[in-house]
Amino acid sequence: MIDQTEFIRIAETLAAHYDSVFYVDSETGFYNELVPTKLLADLHLPLEGEDFFAMANEYANRYLHPDDLGHSLLVNDKETIIARISKTGTFSLSCRVIINGNIIQMRHVDMMCEDGKHILFCIENVDDEVRELEAWKEKLKFAERLARLDDLTGIGNNNAFTELGESLDSRIRSVDSDLKFGIIVCDVNDLKLYNDTRGHAFGDEYLRKACRMICENFENSKIYRIGGDEFAIYLTDEEYEIREELLENLRRESYANGRSRSGPVIAIGMSVYEPSTDARFSDVVKRADLEMYENKKLLKSGSSSSHPDNALNVEIPIPDGRKRKLDAMFGALLTTAGEGYVFLNDLRYDYSRWSSILADEYGFESEYMYHAGRIWQQYVHPEDLAKYKAIVDSIISGKGDPKDLKYRARRPDGSYVVLQPRAFVMCDEDGRPEYYGGIIIQH
Repeated sequence: MIDQTEFIRIAETLAAHYDSVFYVDSETGFYNELVPTKLLADLHLPLEGEDFFAMANEYANRYLHPDDLGHSLLVNDKETIIARISKTGTFSLSCRVIINGNIIQMRHVDMMCEDGKHILFCIENVDDEVRELEAWKEKLKFAERLARLDDLTGIGNNNAFTELGESLDSRIRSVDSDLKFGIIVCDVNDLKLYNDTRGHAFGDEYLRKACRMICENFENSKIYRIGGDEFAIYLTDEEYEIREELLENLRRESYANGRSRSGPVIAIGMSVYEPSTDARFSDVVKRADLEMYENKKLLKSGSSSSHPDNALNVEIPIPDGRKRKLDAMFGALLTTAGEGYVFLNDLRYDYSRWSSILADEYGFESEYMYHAGRIWQQYVHPEDLAKYKAIVDSIISGKGDPKDLKYRARRPDGSYVVLQPRAFVMCDEDGRPEYYGGIIIQH
């Protein structure tokens, strides 16, 4: 039997620290519960008995989580427990129990008493502790992810790009024969101008639109914002193989935006990893950066050589949703127009719809046209063309007066008539011209 004085002393010491404590004779297996069971009250464990180890294994089979069962049964083996405690004086193990359908994390700590004969089996509910630890780990992971994300656009930031470079440098040093990648560097034009003239909120939205434009063209590549107005694209796998096509698509969209003043204009440069010459990741980035600056110079100069072959003649297909919107607006305009020819141009895609009567009278293939403005210029009298182009540009930019637009246009029979459009410009929510349309009156 247990000495009552020792029982009370041990129980008072441990009661504040553990939910349940059993005092076990290591030789006979006889046990008593020193601390009333709180954690395992619903399991109705015997408060005392002849063989603690048999009892522990029986209840483990009933209540331990299946994934923890095998390990715990091994630990509950009498010889194993005594051998481990004899070496260190104490032993602990965490496991899960299922009580009333709820999974609870618990820890049991086994320690040898001073007499070298009795063992204390202490059980503690650590469910809150484990959940707090898991929550802390998730917060840490979240913080680490945030440290690699650009807070404006949500894509990778310069920290993440630097880590990518370090990872690739390691593969380059190891002479990885399977390593193939490309880098595209993008610089968004005129960000400082927008920040200075329209405010930083407008500049931020301009950057977000540029980011969306890049991401939509490179859906499966890693994209990073590496500076205030600079982005980088890491090309691998399928998009590496079709990189020229994807690059061309992005350039065409950028040129279309510049032409119609309807979206971001982006200078772009690309390079690919060359094992024979590139000693590090930064060598690839530098070449892409140099090509981007050359492209930027051409864009700033307005040189036609900055466009890919036939870029101005290649359509960026208008999405179905935009076309339906154009048709709806055209219908409303036609209903209220009265006399005259109606026209409406989606500046973002340079896609227009014209009155079917005008299309028939001037011999157009369809009332729908890409680049209708350039096509229509072929009908303007040569003596009026310079003035016509200047006034249209000024109207779209918001500086011109539509009433000044009056010119001669050639009909299919070679005769000229005087036309005077009543034109207007509709801007998007950011104040950029989005639609140009009106009614053409023939005198």
